[in-house]
Amino acid sequence: MTVDLAGFLGVVLVAYLVPGPDFLVVVRSAAEHPATGRAAALGAQTGLCVHMLAAAAGLSVVATRSPMVYDAIKLLGAAYLVHLGVRAVLAARRAAAEQPPPWSPAPEGEPTRGSWRSGFTQGFLTNVLNPKAALFFFSVLPQFVEGDGSVARQIFLLGVLDVLIGIAYWFALVVVAARLRALLARPRIRHRWELTTGWLFIAIGISIAAVA
Repeated sequence: MTVDLAGFLGVVLVAYLVPGPDFLVVVRSAAEHPATGRAAALGAQTGLCVHMLAAAAGLSVVATRSPMVYDAIKLLGAAYLVHLGVRAVLAARRAAAEQPPPWSPAPEGEPTRGSWRSGFTQGFLTNVLNPKAALFFFSVLPQFVEGDGSVARQIFLLGVLDVLIGIAYWFALVVVAARLRALLARPRIRHRWELTTGWLFIAIGISIAAVA
């Protein structure tokens, strides 16, 4: 397989550096606990694997060429992001009304199984219901595929490289976000953080639904 790896890596890195819903999910989870952040990162990349396998199997062609299927994916993704946003905003408002004692970061170590599962599920659903992720594997990634070889195999290999790069990027981001946990432990800052991320989720969800 002969591909423009330098060009492909450049596109992938730019795609990860542009903040999206998965960025918010990973950072928000990492601020709660590093292990939860890693779970969200693994969930997000598992969601990408679904799109990668679909593209390699040709299912993305069907989805993107069928308006009803594509719109359904977009609306489901938009609804989930709005759901996450509303939960965050309501939680922030309840915390402000109750005026709880200063929150302190959880001690280092593995979180509860429920927290790990929640982070993984949020990361997975955010990406698997993200139509932009499907379009990346359907329209952008094939630009680096050579026609003289197995298209499915090349898409699969490039997709695996994309997922691995993403894992490295997200894990590095988790380390940075985890170091900000002490700052987010301040009630006022944590309240503003929850409100900001919540409204960002809602805004992104509405923007996706608006063009559906």
